Amino acid sequence: MSGTTTAAARSRREPGAGANRWIVLVVLCVSLLLVAVDATVLHVAVPAVTEDLRPGAIELLWIVDVYPLVCASLLILFGTLGDRIGRRRVLLLGYALFGLASALAAFAGDAHMLIGARALLGVGGAMIMPATLSLLRQVFPDRRERALAIGVWSAVAAVGAAVGPLLGGFLLEHFWWGSVFLVNIPLMLVSLPVGRALLPESRGDGNGPWDVTGACMAAAGLFGSVFGVKRLGGGEPPLSVLTLVPLLAGALLLVLFVRRQRRRRHPLVDLGMFARKTFSTSVGCIVLAMLALVGLELIAAQYLQLVLGLSPLETGLRLLPLTFAAMAAGLLGSRLLQRFGPRRTVAFGFLLTAGAVLTLTVMGAQDEPPLLLGAFLLLGFGLETTLFGAYESMLSEAPAEQAGGAAAIGETSYQLGAGIGIALLGSVMNAAYAPGLASVPGVPAGASAAAGHSLGEAYAVAGRLGGERGELLRQAARHSFVQGLHVTLLVSAGLLLAGAVMALRLPRVMQCVDPEQDAAAEKPVQGGAVPAPRAVERSSRVSA
Repeated sequence: MSGTTTAAARSRREPGAGANRWIVLVVLCVSLLLVAVDATVLHVAVPAVTEDLRPGAIELLWIVDVYPLVCASLLILFGTLGDRIGRRRVLLLGYALFGLASALAAFAGDAHMLIGARALLGVGGAMIMPATLSLLRQVFPDRRERALAIGVWSAVAAVGAAVGPLLGGFLLEHFWWGSVFLVNIPLMLVSLPVGRALLPESRGDGNGPWDVTGACMAAAGLFGSVFGVKRLGGGEPPLSVLTLVPLLAGALLLVLFVRRQRRRRHPLVDLGMFARKTFSTSVGCIVLAMLALVGLELIAAQYLQLVLGLSPLETGLRLLPLTFAAMAAGLLGSRLLQRFGPRRTVAFGFLLTAGAVLTLTVMGAQDEPPLLLGAFLLLGFGLETTLFGAYESMLSEAPAEQAGGAAAIGETSYQLGAGIGIALLGSVMNAAYAPGLASVPGVPAGASAAAGHSLGEAYAVAGRLGGERGELLRQAARHSFVQGLHVTLLVSAGLLLAGAVMALRLPRVMQCVDPEQDAAAEKPVQGGAVPAPRAVERSSRVSA
């Protein structure tokens, strides 16, 4: 190979080289789409899996939960490993593992094999997620282009979450349940060689040894914390051994992890990033946004199905406008950020979402499609605007050599916020719902207590009672659920308004010239080549 050809090949692999960066964005978005789809595609296949494999209640719970649990636990481990050995290398290994685990899951002969395969899928997802976001940090050094790329990235994530149940339903109508996993394999077989050929390699400075002990402490601490939070969100008693012990052990390990990182000369995660106001505020905004809305989304799905009587397919279609609005916000987010700056963009997203949530308090026991449509559109646009602005600000604030660790922190914050939100808003909902069923006329105390656990259980008890007593219990449960939903919406709106206040700590202006990039652009270029002119900073100065 001639020197010219070698130089050309090398230039194609350099971060941000030419138009190839947009091809890189496509490759990264395809891999993200697979991971996002796999997080939700199994939900509609649970009845078919139950009928075929006959798992117990605990086994079925692990089949559903082990993927997000393992993925959330390992994000920091693989994000920081990518900074050391190469993000492209970790991403390609994640592709291979994801494809292998998909094949194992598709042909699992029993529940234990399926749980193990889903756990491996979680490992692959943890390798893929932070690598995609950190590679965007490297491939798009210009912040304006990077903001657009992250907007597309976040829009694809929204599409994946919505497409999962629809794709799963389509496959189940034509094939067996294993097809929801088998569809991943051909896409991974294409992604591996394409990613190897097109994706640039990037890594951090690599100073000092990789802290294996610290990585394991972070993984174990996050596993225990997320597991305990998920049990709380599932309605388990807070003081039960299987809830309290993982929570306390996980919290202790995370505290020890933080102390270890502060003492090390070359820490696994530079906690000094949290001393940067923009970085810590962005992480806090991600947590608050998910805290306020993920639990609410589950409650809204119950409202649509159990109160309004919609089918699962009709419920999914009602929620689709939320996804379309989120896609639009992701694609428009770059312009909003450049025009108004991070502070106003993120605060506006929080306020718009809070307004949508307050609008939903008008909901009653009767179906009002125009109201739900408008509220869901505002909800999707506002939430995605908030998350986009927070993610972009967080990633741009982190040093380029720590992009993997920063991306992992962002994804972990997302998962923790979602888990805590389910537990918190679920507890608020239960506390507001149960008292309304304490004394229903003509209904035995035992039946009322059982009905107070959930609306679904109340309907089951009402069906067993039958007659006038059953109908009274059904009406009381529906009324209590709507009242509880209103209280939950008000709490969620309060959290969102707190997020809007927190967003005021973000910068007023989107600084589009990276000082490191600016200094690098002034260095002499070998071979007499003329450096490309730097983009002129066009950030508008926004008043406070």
